[in-house]
Amino acid sequence: MASAVLPALLPLCACLLLASGFAQAGKLLVVPMDGSHWLSMRSVVEKLSQRGHEVVVVVPEVSWMLGGLLNFTVKTYSTSHTLEDFEQEFKVFIDTQWKKKEEGIFSLLMGSSHAFFELVFSHCRSLFNDKELVEFLKEGSFDAVFLDPFDMCGLIVAKYLSLPSVLFARGIFCHYLEEGAQCPAPPSYVPRGILSFTDAMTFQERVWNYINHLGERMFCPYFYKTVSEAASEILQTPVTPYELFSQVSIWLLRSDFVLEFPRPVMPNMVYVGGMNCHQGKPLSKEFEGYINASGEHGIVVFSLGSMVAEIPEKKAMAIAEALGQIPQTVLWRYTGRRPSNLANNTILVKWLPQNDLLGHPKTRAFITHSGSHGIYEGICNGVPMVMMPLFGDQMDNAKRMETRGAGVTLNVLEMTSDDLANALKAVINDKSYKENIMRLSSLHKDRPIEPLDLAVFWVEFVMRHKGAPHLRPAAHDLTWYQYHSLDVIGFLLAVVLAVVFTIFKCCAFGCRKCFGKKERAKKSHKAKAH
Repeated sequence: MASAVLPALLPLCACLLLASGFAQAGKLLVVPMDGSHWLSMRSVVEKLSQRGHEVVVVVPEVSWMLGGLLNFTVKTYSTSHTLEDFEQEFKVFIDTQWKKKEEGIFSLLMGSSHAFFELVFSHCRSLFNDKELVEFLKEGSFDAVFLDPFDMCGLIVAKYLSLPSVLFARGIFCHYLEEGAQCPAPPSYVPRGILSFTDAMTFQERVWNYINHLGERMFCPYFYKTVSEAASEILQTPVTPYELFSQVSIWLLRSDFVLEFPRPVMPNMVYVGGMNCHQGKPLSKEFEGYINASGEHGIVVFSLGSMVAEIPEKKAMAIAEALGQIPQTVLWRYTGRRPSNLANNTILVKWLPQNDLLGHPKTRAFITHSGSHGIYEGICNGVPMVMMPLFGDQMDNAKRMETRGAGVTLNVLEMTSDDLANALKAVINDKSYKENIMRLSSLHKDRPIEPLDLAVFWVEFVMRHKGAPHLRPAAHDLTWYQYHSLDVIGFLLAVVLAVVFTIFKCCAFGCRKCFGKKERAKKSHKAKAH
């Protein structure tokens, strides 16, 4: 009897399990950033959608990669600039990186990229100018906001709607990670961004690191002035970048300590680097043919990322000359003008399956601009790298990999064809580079939960619990002098000074009493003798 009833109950149990799963599904508002930032964020959003959550993505009409999102509800808003304007300002920024090196946060943010940032920062005004969209968001009954902080708009939206937020980023410009999460970052061993320092700095580097630490606090509020003004108008109250960042419930950071230097973290900071690290898929006949034709020498994968379309002609020819000096077949993702001196071993393609190629056993080296996606794919697949960083966090990424002996860094402004050829020969022929990258790969993959699953869990956690206030440190409620215990130190100093002063006065009084009587008696005796 029991065996007959059990099969009949199985469909009912399955329905109940499915119903309980959908009962927990929520509604998520996503405010992403365009470009390569979206590549990792999209995988998290897609998995959340597959798990039954209703996902609404808010994007500008003008974008590179945010158009054509078919799996989600997409709401667009018009912008004050065209796609041509956007691409032109970014091209000015990229072209500058091939001419001069912008070192430090000040030169990066206020140099050739300033006009591009101003366009990005204008998006939030455009969003809130769309009254119909704003009304839709207000009536949306969302559980949380999942955002990329690059343009700050997601932070403003979360504060406007009074919703808990999950931040998703490789890092944060300026000092707002430390302030927003109240996370200590001692400048003695935590290098500031874009300086290419390690955690073992010389005295001179520590001086320069501390100067940058102070400079960020003076300069960054000015850099974010446009955002602060827009946020203050939208929220109808004065708002600072710190106030926007301090509301974040969970910080999902696209990094991993196999790449990063050890540093303090807070309980609401979760490292999810390497979520683009996955098993390679079978290659197409075209790419399989290239690999098979390479023979015993194998291939080199060359890509400067999705955002770099062209290279100055002189530099492209120097690179082409260098690639012709190695026996490997080079697959170069490049959409610019074909160099006239391109060697027979170099194949130009407009697109390549980067992760799948890096996972192939005949891949010998990876030439990369050191973007975080490429770096982690290189680590994941155990491929030594020749790194040509251009901007942003790329210089820091390259320095970290070079420090670990997993690659060679080249200065794109100064390198010659011989420099590139020698670097390639070194990482291919010197076994230590392969051994070091394989060690990093082993460390990176040895984890209790996959980064993508971890990111999805924390987004759902915030949706379920309407935030994570139990992880918010009390430091947010302290003034700067209370945080550094200056009031306590001042009080204790006052007590010590008061005690010292009292003891001094008591001693002085005692001395006057004792020695004063003797002196008076001595004077009296002398007077009588006369």
